[in-house]
Amino acid sequence: MIPEQQRPKATASDHLANERTFLAWIRTSIALMGFGFVVVKFSLFVRQLSLAVTGHAVTPVKGFSGVIGMCLVAIGALTALIGFLRYRRVEKQLMDQRFYPSSRLLLILTVAVIAGSMLLLYYLLPNL
Repeated sequence: MIPEQQRPKATASDHLANERTFLAWIRTSIALMGFGFVVVKFSLFVRQLSLAVTGHAVTPVKGFSGVIGMCLVAIGALTALIGFLRYRRVEKQLMDQRFYPSSRLLLILTVAVIAGSMLLLYYLLPNL
């Protein structure tokens, strides 16, 4: 354990790096939510296009795009929450001059993103 007098003090660049990391989490969150929105709306677009071209709506064999899109939007919201929680925790640790890296929240997000991608694969593979 390093005595408190010898611990390096957090500098402005440390706090700014923490803020940049938070903003990267927010960008990722927005991208996930946008992709979820596109997944939901694409099935609506296909249905409307088939109605315009053939005169009757073609319904997909499986209607999972709404569920998958909503899952992606939820994962995006979870990403924003995780980013904020990490930002606050690191900020407090920087103020206390004690930084302890943790990967628990990253594991949760990784599992959520992998689950979302598995849902997409399950939905897309039979249509190839």
